[in-house]
Amino acid sequence: MGKPAALFDLSGKVACVTGASSGLGRRAAIVLEAAGARVVGVARRADALDSLCEEIGPCASGVVADVAARHAIPQLAADISAPFGPPDIVLHAAGVNARQAADNVTANGWDQTLALNLSAPFFLSQALVPAMQAKGWGRIVNFASLQATRAFPAGIAYGASKGGITQLTRAMAEAWSPHGITANAIGPGFFPTQLTAAVFDDDTRAARNAAQTCIGRNGTLEDIDGPVLFLCSDASNYVTGQVLMVDGGFTAK
Repeated sequence: MGKPAALFDLSGKVACVTGASSGLGRRAAIVLEAAGARVVGVARRADALDSLCEEIGPCASGVVADVAARHAIPQLAADISAPFGPPDIVLHAAGVNARQAADNVTANGWDQTLALNLSAPFFLSQALVPAMQAKGWGRIVNFASLQATRAFPAGIAYGASKGGITQLTRAMAEAWSPHGITANAIGPGFFPTQLTAAVFDDDTRAARNAAQTCIGRNGTLEDIDGPVLFLCSDASNYVTGQVLMVDGGFTAK
């Protein structure tokens, strides 16, 4: 048995993080590099990616792209693999929430939400999996949500996409885990990100959400570090097809 710390060592690994320009994606990129991985961040905002790469240093590279552009996935996979080689780890943090009530959902809002939140994680993973299969080792980490199991106001499209992520994660595990590739998801509670700005801008609502947790507070970016590292490393060798709720016990109450 190796030393416990070695289970979390990502030295020699390459990680791709979508949505790396801000929030939980950016935090995940920083954590993975700190554990020894070389990181390729993918996002639409070049300035934010430049800032991330400047913070991390030479072990980081950025690819400016819209992961929801399905026709461009083959080129995106090639661009991701160019700096350090094909990734061993892909973490899908890119997401959108149109916050449209059911009666007001537009076709465009629905399609954009499903394309980015659900379709992009599958098609990008599909493009990157062959290199993982060749190595016999890989990690896919999707992002689920409280709304994978709970209905929130003005969240019907977002909730549908995240409910889909839970089943996509299981199906990825069934398809690819025999080749040494685990597929799991993180289900964040309320963390202060651009996606949840409307929640945290409302002190009453933020306090109500904190009270709903077992721990009694909302999440901080640091709270995602351990779960990300666990699911992206050898520490989770026998864990696949699972959704790890990182929500302070919100879904337990």
